[in-house]
Amino acid sequence: MARRTLKSLLTRYSLSFRNRVVTIVVGMVICTLSLIYTNRMAQDLREKEQHDVDIWVLAMEQANRDAFGGAVNDPLIQGILSNRNNIPFIITDEKLNVIQAHLVPREVLDHPDRLRQQIDRFVEENQPKRVNYWWSSGHNHIIFYGKSRLLKSLYLFPYVQLGVIIFFIFVGFIAFRSSKQDEQNRVWIGLAKETAHQLGTPTSSLLGWIEYLRSQPVDQEAVEEMNKDLAHLMKIVDRFSKIGSETVLQKAVINEVVGEAVMYFRKRIPRNVTLDYNGLAMAPVEANINPALFEWVVENLMKNALDALQGRGVIDVKLSYDDRVVMIDVRDTGKGIPKSNWKRIFEPGFTTKTRGWGLGLSLSRRIIEEYHNGKIAVVNSELGKGTTIRITLKRLFDA
Repeated sequence: MARRTLKSLLTRYSLSFRNRVVTIVVGMVICTLSLIYTNRMAQDLREKEQHDVDIWVLAMEQANRDAFGGAVNDPLIQGILSNRNNIPFIITDEKLNVIQAHLVPREVLDHPDRLRQQIDRFVEENQPKRVNYWWSSGHNHIIFYGKSRLLKSLYLFPYVQLGVIIFFIFVGFIAFRSSKQDEQNRVWIGLAKETAHQLGTPTSSLLGWIEYLRSQPVDQEAVEEMNKDLAHLMKIVDRFSKIGSETVLQKAVINEVVGEAVMYFRKRIPRNVTLDYNGLAMAPVEANINPALFEWVVENLMKNALDALQGRGVIDVKLSYDDRVVMIDVRDTGKGIPKSNWKRIFEPGFTTKTRGWGLGLSLSRRIIEEYHNGKIAVVNSELGKGTTIRITLKRLFDA
């Protein structure tokens, strides 16, 4: 049942991931085609405007030829000359004296330096056209012209479009990553709840067997230790069942919660490992916590410390506080952590163990920082000497 449920969740996640990838790829292809098409339109419009200017030059030459021959104005020629197509231009003589202009501000035309700059800009945009008058080569005109507003808009549009595309890709990436994380969370939540459900039956059965053993002539001290292990297992089942649900915090004495975790752990560590705790000899310190989840974090830190000792050494759990916060330090005399990994050890999937998923410290950080509004971090570590990890919580005071 658990395998089928997990397989179903993973399949749904895989399909959802694939659909999003396909959507992003299709969107990028459409945007690329749109950019290519827009650029092609701009090129076509530029060629049309250059062709219009060529026709205009021919019309000017023909109009002057007709005027020199005393012919009547041709309506077609006059129509071509009057159609300027919103193309900015400056017509000058051979000495660059302005004869006519269109869509060029008067303050530019009246200022020699600005006029020269404007002519240079037109030359950069288009090759000037020369109007040759057959009757007088000394009176030829030069047409300097630029790009129309429509053409400039079309040239600018791909960059605007590209900026919009990049923006939406960025937003889509953030949403995709967030959605991907949500999908992964749902997979783990489903697996955790299914695990809690599956563990419910054997734990209930074990309760019955312990009650049976209590009535039998066996070592009752061993039965009590078995009962403690079963109670701990039931706590784990309860933690799994609460994953994904709203975390309820309550006022608790930190000394006692940490102490229970230490006392349970102390009887289950190797003989060559010493576990010290100072909290039970101190005045009570209170904070808002979820006891089941917080105790799991402390247990996880002690278990990591035990793994670092490799069967021999000291684990020191130290409680301290000031006017604002309460701190729980878990220190070991193990192999230590390189400073470059102080933050990485809290990342999902990061582990230095040959066997492990790298989820323990990641979940611990999430429980402390997101659920309890506290902090968890490595405060000190030296290779070959040990590591200290600190949990910091806001302290409560009696009214």
